[in-house]
Amino acid sequence: MQNLDSRPAPYVKDQTQEAAEEERQWEATEVKEADHVPDTMQTPDVPPPTPAKDQFQEELVIRPLHSGDIYASFQFRTMWDTDFLRGSKVSHYRLFPKSLGQVISKFSVRELHISFTQGYWRTMQWGQPFLPSPPGAELWVWFQDTVTDVDGAWKELTNVLSGIFCASLNFIDSTNTVQPSASFKPLGLGNVTDQRFLRYAVLPREIVCTENLTPWKKLLPCGSKVPVCLMFDALMKVASSQSFRLSYNTSEVCITPICAMCKSTVWELRQTLNVVFDLHTSGQGKREWSLFKMFSRTLTEACPLASSSKVYVDGELFELSPTTPLLSQAVVLGDRRTYSVYDLTNQATFGQTRSLNMLLRWRAAESGDMLRPLLHGERYVAGYGLQTGEIHTLMYNNHPYRAFPVLLLDTVPWYLRLYIHTLTVTSKGRDNKPSYIHYQPSKDRLRPHLLEMLVQLPPNSVTEVTMQFERALLKWTEYTPDPNHGFYVGSSVISALVPSVVAMDTNSTRECPLFSSFFPCKEESSYFMRVYTEPLLVNLPTPDFSMPYNVICLTCTVVAVGYGSLYNLLTRTFQVEEPSPGLAKRLANIIRRLRGVPLL
Repeated sequence: MQNLDSRPAPYVKDQTQEAAEEERQWEATEVKEADHVPDTMQTPDVPPPTPAKDQFQEELVIRPLHSGDIYASFQFRTMWDTDFLRGSKVSHYRLFPKSLGQVISKFSVRELHISFTQGYWRTMQWGQPFLPSPPGAELWVWFQDTVTDVDGAWKELTNVLSGIFCASLNFIDSTNTVQPSASFKPLGLGNVTDQRFLRYAVLPREIVCTENLTPWKKLLPCGSKVPVCLMFDALMKVASSQSFRLSYNTSEVCITPICAMCKSTVWELRQTLNVVFDLHTSGQGKREWSLFKMFSRTLTEACPLASSSKVYVDGELFELSPTTPLLSQAVVLGDRRTYSVYDLTNQATFGQTRSLNMLLRWRAAESGDMLRPLLHGERYVAGYGLQTGEIHTLMYNNHPYRAFPVLLLDTVPWYLRLYIHTLTVTSKGRDNKPSYIHYQPSKDRLRPHLLEMLVQLPPNSVTEVTMQFERALLKWTEYTPDPNHGFYVGSSVISALVPSVVAMDTNSTRECPLFSSFFPCKEESSYFMRVYTEPLLVNLPTPDFSMPYNVICLTCTVVAVGYGSLYNLLTRTFQVEEPSPGLAKRLANIIRRLRGVPLL
C-alpha cells in the first residue's frame, strides 16, 4: 500500500487514461471490423457482438449525528450483465471482480451477504444506521435449488471466503450455523422460501482490522488502477493511521441478482464502508469538520471507470462551504431528508484549485431533539453463579399509537442449554403470546439452538423476552486460550416493517442516490428495518488450568528423588578404607624397614 501511495499522481493518471483509451480503441476496432464483414460471412445465426454493459458507481454520504460525531458511508456498486442462474460460464471479467465471479459460478450462489464490524452501533445516541450489522463477522448465503449437498458447499465456501477476505471464516462450522425459517429472505430476484438452501452464521469475536479492508479494496475496479483517487485513499487512511479515531466501522459485501428493465438478470455487487468519527478522540474540540480533517486529504478526482461519482451531505444541520446548487431529497428510515450533492464527474465542482475540501459547520450549538428510533433492541444476561442464568431481550416500540409485528431470531450456542418451557414474553406487564414460534433444539457439539418468533409490539411499549439456561461443562480441549475472558454469544436479530411518518415516493423513474435503496418498501405506510442487539459475554465453569503445571512439577520432583536414590544404590560400588596410622607408628615402621624387621 505504501508503494502505491508513494507513486506520483500524474504517472498513475496517465497510465489509467492510456489503458482506457486503448480499451476504447479496441472496442471501436471490433465494431468497425464487424461493420465491414463480407456478405458471405454475415449469417443470421451469428449475432453481432454486443457492447459491455458493466457499470460502476461510487458515492460518499456524510451525515451529522446528534452526539456531535460524523457518520460517513462509502457506497460502491458494480453491475454485471450476465446470467449465472442458467448455468452459463463466463471467462472475461471487466469491472466485476473475478474472484467473486468464480465463487458464484463454482458454488451456485444465488445471494451472498458478508459484513465485518468493529464496535457497536449506539442506536439511542446516533439513530438508525443506513445498513445495520452485528459486531464481528456475519455471513448468510442463499444457494441455488440445483445444489444437492448444501452443507458441503457451505463449508467449502466459508474456507474460500476466509482466504479472499483474510478473515477467520474457516471457524464457521455446524456448531454456529443455522437455517432460519422466516428471517433473511432473499433481497434479489426469486422469492425463494425453501430454507434448506439458506445458511446463516455469525462470529461475534472476530477482530476487524486493515487485513480485512485491504482485500475488500482490491475488489473495486479502481482499487489498483487509480490509487490517488480520493475515495480509495480515504478508505486506506481510515483503516490505518486514523483507526483510533473511529467509534464504529463496518465493511460489507453484498451480491444479489436483480432485474434489468425486467428483461435480463444483472448481478449487483454492493461494497459498503460505514465509519463514525469520534468528536472527542479526534482532538478537534469543536463541532466543525472538513474532509481534510477526517481523511487528511481533499477531493481531487473521480474514478475514471465510474459512471457516477457523487458526494451527498446532509445539510439540514450543516453550513457547507463551498455551497452547491444541486439538492436531492430521499426518504431515509421514514424521514424525508434533503442532501447537498457534489458531482465529482463535473470539473466545475473542484473550482480553480482543482481540489474540493468541504467545510461542515454546525448551524447552532444545539441541534434540536433527535428523532427517536421507532424500533430498538437490547439484550443482557442475568443471574448469579456459574450453573444457571437467564437471557433477557428487550424490544422497544417508540411509536406513539401504532402497533406492529416483529420477527425475533435468537441463536444460542449448544453449551448454554436452554429451558424452552421457561420462555416468557411480556408487554406492559401482561403476557404477550407470540403468533409464530419455530424452535430447533441444539445437539451437543453439533448444532446451536435456533429460536424464531413473531411478536406483536404494542405502541409506546417495551416487550421483554426471557428464557433460562444452564451452563455446560466443556472438555478441557474445548476451552479458548483465554477461558476466563468468557464466551461470546451472537446478537439477536429483529426484523420488522416499521410504520413511517413520511409517504414513500412512488416515482421510480426519478434519479435517487444509491443509499436510498437500502430501505426497500412495498407499502407507503411502512419500511423494512433490521435491528441487531448487543452480543453477550457469558462465563462458563472453568477448571484450574494451573493444576497440570503443579502436577507436572510434583511428579518430576518425586521421580527425581525416588528414582535417583534407587539408581545410586544399584549402580554405586562400596570399598572399606582402613584408617591411616599415627605419626609414631609410621616412624616405627620406617625404622623397622631399615633394620629388616617385619612391620607392625
